[in-house]
Amino acid sequence: MKYNLLGRTGLKVSEFCLGTMTFGTVGGRFGPMSGVDQAAANALLQRAVEAGVNFIDTANVYSEGQSEEITGQAIRDLGLRRDSLILATKVRGAMGSGPNDAGLSRKHILEQVEGSLRRLQTDYLDLYQTHSFDPLTPLDETLRALDDLVRSGKVRYIGASNVAAWQLTRALDIAHYEHLTRFQSLQAYYTIAGRELERELVPLLLDQQVGLMVWSPLAGGFLSGKYTREQPNGEGRRSGSFDFPPVNKDRAFAILDKLRPKAEAKGHTVAALALGWLLHQPVVSSVIIGAKQLNQLNDNLRAVDVQFTPDELQELDQVSALAPEYPGWMLAATGGDRRA
Repeated sequence: MKYNLLGRTGLKVSEFCLGTMTFGTVGGRFGPMSGVDQAAANALLQRAVEAGVNFIDTANVYSEGQSEEITGQAIRDLGLRRDSLILATKVRGAMGSGPNDAGLSRKHILEQVEGSLRRLQTDYLDLYQTHSFDPLTPLDETLRALDDLVRSGKVRYIGASNVAAWQLTRALDIAHYEHLTRFQSLQAYYTIAGRELERELVPLLLDQQVGLMVWSPLAGGFLSGKYTREQPNGEGRRSGSFDFPPVNKDRAFAILDKLRPKAEAKGHTVAALALGWLLHQPVVSSVIIGAKQLNQLNDNLRAVDVQFTPDELQELDQVSALAPEYPGWMLAATGGDRRA
């Protein structure tokens, strides 16, 4: 297991992060991804820690708070040292039916951090992330509330998730000019079958030294190896009504056509190669892997051993490349003289 610095900090996080969206049994909005009870969660966390994972990601809305509860109890059940772990959670989603039970207002943030701390059985969070953008709350209000949490010691670092490049840029600018704590990470969807992040956000992250935590690295299970052109519905969670995240399936099957023979030749699964591709991307700080069963987690963890030759990476880059869009193609056409 390798460890990378998170953004512009001295914090070292494992290249794999254990995602806990699967933890919980109450169903609800995240029901299709959940179902892991306390005993199974303990086993998954134990295996992840044994493999060198020090990074755990959850959110207050996962299984209506139960994911945080199970995560906190698992840490206690296993007798893990709290200071050996990087514990991350999120705020933004609805945690009730009231008019102020969602969003990124000062009121909601300060209320929800207390709930997360209680459920996780800890007195501080290593990383507190905004789960998405809140168009109703001024960014400076959100950032000042988060800055107060950092100054209080309840939060060590802050991060964003699921935002546009202009939104993250604006937040970084406000933090800079108002001398507030800056976002050190972005949690976003990125996969060899979904590279849209590379259009605007990846250049921004590299330029501003913001770390990237990848969610759904297997494209909602599409790159798990369960789906083929002959059986496009497979047998995973996409086989039901939860066909998410959106995937260009023609392009994804072309990618799978390249991954399958490489996986067989290397003695790995297709999923491991898809994860390995992400670990070879310089912008990636940590890849979030979730599982319901130990065999799934073990397979994902083995991806740290996947190696690609330069020719293999170029082949995978070509088959998964994004279609050119303006202004990208214009910048490529007119910038060559300065790059040279």
